[in-house]
Amino acid sequence: MIKSVAPYIGKYKKYTVIASFLTTLGIVANVVPYLFLYQLIVPLTQGQLPDFKFVVIRVAAIFVCLALYAILYSRGLAFSHISAYNTLKNIRISLKDKLERQPLGNIKELGTGQIKRVFTDDIDQIEILLAHAIPEGIANLLVPCIVILAMFFVDWRLTLLTLAVLPFGAFGMAMMMKAGTSLMGAYYESAKKMNNTIIEYVNGMEAIKVFNKDGDSFKRFGDAVRGYRDFTLAWYKVCWPWMAVYNSTLPCLALFTLPFGGLMVLSGKLELSQLVLVLCMSFAVGPAILRALSFGGKIPQLNYKIAELEKLMNGEPIKAGDKNFEGKNYDVEFKNVRFSYKKDLSHGFETSNNSKEKDFALAKSNPCDNEVLHGINLTLKQGTTTALIGESGSGKSTLAKLLVHFYDLDSGSISIGGQDITDMSIEALNNQISYVAQEQFLFNTSLYENILIGRPNASREEVLDAAHRAQCDEFLARFPKGIDTMAGDSGKQLSGGERQRISLARAILKNAPVIVLDEATAFMDPENEEKMNAAIAEIVKDKTVIVIAHRLSSIKKADKICVLKAGNVIAEGTHETLSKDCEEYQKLWKASTAAAEWRIS
Repeated sequence: MIKSVAPYIGKYKKYTVIASFLTTLGIVANVVPYLFLYQLIVPLTQGQLPDFKFVVIRVAAIFVCLALYAILYSRGLAFSHISAYNTLKNIRISLKDKLERQPLGNIKELGTGQIKRVFTDDIDQIEILLAHAIPEGIANLLVPCIVILAMFFVDWRLTLLTLAVLPFGAFGMAMMMKAGTSLMGAYYESAKKMNNTIIEYVNGMEAIKVFNKDGDSFKRFGDAVRGYRDFTLAWYKVCWPWMAVYNSTLPCLALFTLPFGGLMVLSGKLELSQLVLVLCMSFAVGPAILRALSFGGKIPQLNYKIAELEKLMNGEPIKAGDKNFEGKNYDVEFKNVRFSYKKDLSHGFETSNNSKEKDFALAKSNPCDNEVLHGINLTLKQGTTTALIGESGSGKSTLAKLLVHFYDLDSGSISIGGQDITDMSIEALNNQISYVAQEQFLFNTSLYENILIGRPNASREEVLDAAHRAQCDEFLARFPKGIDTMAGDSGKQLSGGERQRISLARAILKNAPVIVLDEATAFMDPENEEKMNAAIAEIVKDKTVIVIAHRLSSIKKADKICVLKAGNVIAEGTHETLSKDCEEYQKLWKASTAAAEWRIS
């Protein structure tokens, strides 16, 4: 466990060493007062009253030792916390870097709740190991061991009587760890479920209110919270009896020493002063041993959390090279592309369109074969627009996400200008593609800064021009601060269509040679759709464009339309040729036309 965390301590390792040294000195300072106490008690056992000055010096020394203990121990913990929190910072940065190198699709499938738990709760738990278990554990074990060794020189029989309590405490702790570990997986799974359910409940509150589904949604919310409560209580119910055993026995090292030692004194086999000294020494080390072993109960939890963290950090990175873009042109070619979602089907899948597009539907219908794309071969010429259409689950969005390298392929290849996308660095690939999806995330900064993400070194005039070309002028005029208005959390200040226009402005500013529009005009109202289509037509000139749309009227003029069904391309052509020759296209066109003409009577 410590080995797993050690690489992230770095230069702060010295702070952990200093912390261990200072806390050890602090424990020593906390033990010494019992020796002074022994010096005060021994004269009384011999029927003598100690000298007043003698008593005052010992009492003063006790207070000095207690003050030293407080100072040294607190300073030690200060150093250990400096080391701990800097290590946690390094772990979080490393986790962020490693997640960035993993397939983005896999990260999205983890769920916000789980990622939040790992980045905050799980990593925070490692603080117990670094700031307390290591320095305090070393100090609270090392000093008692030295004291117990010294007790053997006083009387080996009394020492063995003192140590006789430890097996009872160790047994209680071992049983607690064994019982607790058996339920730990279920406990953390319930916590994960509760986190994700709470986030889902909050995010879906608008739909819950509108459709009067408070009862159903709150039932799931309540079930998740109660499930977490029940698993927690069940866990503690198993652990509590054993916790009581070791918490009641470990501090009482004199449990056998006092009665049997008293009998030995009465029988003349032991000096009373020896018994008093051993008792004082046992009282000194009892709390320290309990403190050291108390970390034992947290070790299984830490092991579990670190194992989960390592699993996330050691995920297979996405395949990427270190080359810049070296393609001859901007033709895009899919060559025998096969792809399967690797996630456990029992947990389900969710695309970025949030149930709008479920390309894993086929996989769920046949759990033995979760391949969703079956040997796709497509060539998209530079300067042309290619539309991908098909029923939900046909593979349209998956194909687009593979081009922007959200996932690695099972087999086959995707190239731009003849260069395989896995030969390029992620940065080089991202520079060649603008990806505009149905749902676009806006940061809680100004609208200007949100657009500037498209090309961070762009001038203000270029940003304003991109906003103008994306038809943002109308709604920007509503705001007193215009383009410098704050977007709000997740862009809540804007409507769905307005957020899409901001995302389109990003793409315009980026000016990448390959553009992917995944339902990019889904939130457009009829009044603005014509303007948006005109803006899109302007920016896609001489570019390789992939369009995914459910409203087929918007892709009628595409240079090529590809019809997907069950993970296969079943037809390619223009609107005119497919309308005559492709039955699946005719069915989709008819459904799209009927949906467009639908009205509330």
